[in-house]
Amino acid sequence: MNFQTKPLTAGLYFVATPIGSARDMTLRGLDILANADLIAAEDTRTARKLMDIHGVPLGKRQVVAYHDHSGEKPTERLVDAVRSGKAVAYVSEAGTPLVADPGYELGAAMIAADLPVTSAPGASAVLAALTVSGLATDRFAFIGFLPTSASQRETEIAALRDIAMTLVFYESPKRVRQMLIDLGNILGAGRQAVVCRELTKKFEETTRGTLAELADAFADRTVKGEIVVLVSRSDGDVVEDADVQAALADALQTMRVKDAATMVAGALGLPRRQVYQMALGLAKEKT
Repeated sequence: MNFQTKPLTAGLYFVATPIGSARDMTLRGLDILANADLIAAEDTRTARKLMDIHGVPLGKRQVVAYHDHSGEKPTERLVDAVRSGKAVAYVSEAGTPLVADPGYELGAAMIAADLPVTSAPGASAVLAALTVSGLATDRFAFIGFLPTSASQRETEIAALRDIAMTLVFYESPKRVRQMLIDLGNILGAGRQAVVCRELTKKFEETTRGTLAELADAFADRTVKGEIVVLVSRSDGDVVEDADVQAALADALQTMRVKDAATMVAGALGLPRRQVYQMALGLAKEKT
């Protein structure tokens, strides 16, 4: 037995589940599944199978479906269950609830009703992909799935062009090559990127290269499984210190140091802390 039997206080418990290997389930997550009064799941069959693998008895407890198309009534039912003193565990089909998975409406409803919401963290494809990518992890933006419409997809990618963070996407294996082509056309074919497939599973694969190289690598492949695509941060154009100082000098004529630094950093795509230090220096020179 890998779990403890002890009562849970009333509340909603978001429980992360494995994205591949069943052994990635956390002990705390098993404790919650073993002791919750009611279990809600994006896929009830997957939830039951996970509990069976780990020997968590369901007994007479219910496992109810809750997904993107559930509507308001299931949300109200689960809120009422917590309000009446029950502990409700929620699991998505794989990974961390709410991260490109259902659960947001349920959590928001619990918070609006002033009821406790707790997270039992665990597996996440986003973090697993970042770990093995070799790309910068100090700042990243999770984009999730891009629109399927070509025009909408291109518009959204264009809006990401100058973001100085590693970009993380989910994608269907059927669309991954076209996605890589679109990313290369808009962000730049020479931008470094990584395609992670079937993370934590038997056929896990990580492919690295430029967007152009990856588009070629996936050109003639029949790809299956779960896909995470990561793209390196924008380097932006090289901005000379003299240009930053000139912009700050102009801004400081009408703004406070803090506001001038924020405005110039945003306009030039530079770290705010760096620009703020330059603004402080200029302000001291004037006094």
